Amino acid sequence: MGTKTADETGAETGAEATTDEEKVSVTKSADDVSDSGTEAGAEPEAAAAVTEAADGTEADVDAEDAEGAEDLEDDADLAGDLAEAEGPSGVGQGAGAVVSVALGLVSLTGGWIGTVAAARETLVGQLQTSSTASVATQVKEVYGDAWQTTALWAGLFALAALLTAVVVLARPAFGAPSKPQAPWIKSVAWAGVALGVIGLLLAVLKYSDALLGLPSTS
Repeated sequence: MGTKTADETGAETGAEATTDEEKVSVTKSADDVSDSGTEAGAEPEAAAAVTEAADGTEADVDAEDAEGAEDLEDDADLAGDLAEAEGPSGVGQGAGAVVSVALGLVSLTGGWIGTVAAARETLVGQLQTSSTASVATQVKEVYGDAWQTTALWAGLFALAALLTAVVVLARPAFGAPSKPQAPWIKSVAWAGVALGVIGLLLAVLKYSDALLGLPSTS
């Protein structure tokens, strides 16, 4: 009764082996699942680390751009302060000096307005002088008055040149005394003064007939 057959023993042994294999298989599956879970959890952590690094880089770039913009604003403010401290650039003074020279040249060489005024005076003299008037009267009315008109306009241009040059030379004393005037502006302005004085002197001499007076008709 207590003796087991070979078939019963083999069946028990096969059942035990099958049970052990199932245990091993279940253990391996659990390990695989654990490993898979670990890898799946590691990937989101790595992605999160990359995202945080990218956000940090963008924040650094934005901070650098903001600092660069502030530096540019500071440079612009400094340039504006320097420009205000330096005062006027002298462009207007240079233009005034050139204008004074041009007016002086017109006073010496003559301008269209003086030519027209002289021709008009000649025409008026011819209309107002009768043919029976003396030669001296005709010469004076036709030529003398026209020459004086030309001298008058030349004197006005010379006076304008002289006043413009004087204003240019005196401008720094009323604007920014600490900033010296450019040498070329002074040179051109003094040239305007010289031309104005010469033109004014010649105009006065001609108007008074001290220079190139009317010829004698006697």
